[in-house]
Amino acid sequence: MKLNSANLPDLPVATPSYDRAALSGGILHFGLGNFHRAHQAVYLDRLMNAGAGHDFAIIGAGVMPADAAARDILASQDFLYTVVEQSAEASDPRVIGALIGYLAPGDPDAVIARLVDPDTKIASLTITEGGYFIDAATGHFNPAHPAIVADGQNPASPGTVFGLLVAGLKARRDAGIPPFTVMSCDNIPHNGVIAREAVVETARLSDPELAAWIEGHVAFPNGMVDRITPATSDRERALIREMGVEDGSPVFCEDFIQWVLEDNFPAGRPALEDVGVEFVEDVTPYELMKIRILNGGHAVMAYPAGLMDIHFVHEAMENEFVRGFLDKIEQEEIIPAVPPVPNTDLQAYFAKVKKRCANPKIGDTVRRLCLDGSNRQPKFIVPTIADRIAAGQGIEGLALESALWCRYCAGTTDSGAEIAPNDPNWERLTKAAQAARNSPGHWLGMSEIYGDVGKNPVFAEAFSRWLTALWADGTEATLCRYLDT
Repeated sequence: MKLNSANLPDLPVATPSYDRAALSGGILHFGLGNFHRAHQAVYLDRLMNAGAGHDFAIIGAGVMPADAAARDILASQDFLYTVVEQSAEASDPRVIGALIGYLAPGDPDAVIARLVDPDTKIASLTITEGGYFIDAATGHFNPAHPAIVADGQNPASPGTVFGLLVAGLKARRDAGIPPFTVMSCDNIPHNGVIAREAVVETARLSDPELAAWIEGHVAFPNGMVDRITPATSDRERALIREMGVEDGSPVFCEDFIQWVLEDNFPAGRPALEDVGVEFVEDVTPYELMKIRILNGGHAVMAYPAGLMDIHFVHEAMENEFVRGFLDKIEQEEIIPAVPPVPNTDLQAYFAKVKKRCANPKIGDTVRRLCLDGSNRQPKFIVPTIADRIAAGQGIEGLALESALWCRYCAGTTDSGAEIAPNDPNWERLTKAAQAARNSPGHWLGMSEIYGDVGKNPVFAEAFSRWLTALWADGTEATLCRYLDT
């Protein structure tokens, strides 16, 4: 049955219990990809089903040309779509109704008008890390990016998310309307700080006084978000059809969901704490827990699995050597380097990480976890090594993880199969990894990745020893040796 408002009463899956016609848009959201639709929108749908939050419905804002096709599909379904939460044992489909509109890309005036509307209390973002124009060399927003420069020269007709936010905030200030809150929901540490810098520096290009006003008056809460949400393909559309729903844009995701958010919303917010969002004063401890235990754990399992030609993450968890490596390094080196987190049992969190990775329904790939190590390792692994070195603690497992990444970047698996480029800096990494086979310093000398850690003699010795073993004996035998120590 075609998914639309008229057919809602007759659909064979769970549907909204609230009257969508009575909703009003309190949130303008940039980036209506699968993650947003399976995360923020799901929390709001739960709240609306509980009888609250009806003035915080979502209106999408398209910016990129590619958004047009996605917008047209959702519009043909009255902005309804299905989320299928998948545990290892079951699949639970539900129609989400929290989205009530989607402004087409190419119409900045319409987006700015919506931002100026007093009903808009929050402008939220899931635009991926690449959408924040971060300079890799400095780690800060790059105001010299051509797209940002163009917005600085034409602030009344912006083409970027940040240019649009600046235009909306300026119009509200000039009209005496209190500013909306800018809420980043992207999976990057201190996402509110990053969003704040991007908006302020974009404003500074055309109006320094406005930039100062934004610094002093606009809230940018940090948040930690988490949910595995693969891309939608014809496979997922066929699966939802088998469940009795014709949906051109379903979202399949794991059954785990988490959102920790700083409570800084001067313009008001929905009562999301009633549906599982944890509001805190400081999100930093939660971010560090996730970065080290979850993201670091992904790296730990990914590179040995990739070298052993394992395709899916759940298959990696079925391998005794990969699973054993993950357990040992987490318990001995990673979890001890995570400071206490309020109201959180770190062992229970790690147990949940393992359960999520073992879920066969998700179809998450080892290659995805291996992606972009040159960006991820300095965030997820190297700081833990640095902390343990500073504390005089062992780093054998983390040195082996680094050696596994190096061996992976050499470009072939243990079987001799070629590894397709899997990093923006793949060519450079491959050259360094191949040179490191005989001279490990070629790898550890990448200062933008390892910094002072690469110069530490204890780490360098352990890295060299493990890399030599990987080339001589292969991944499985090397992991076995580590697990026997």
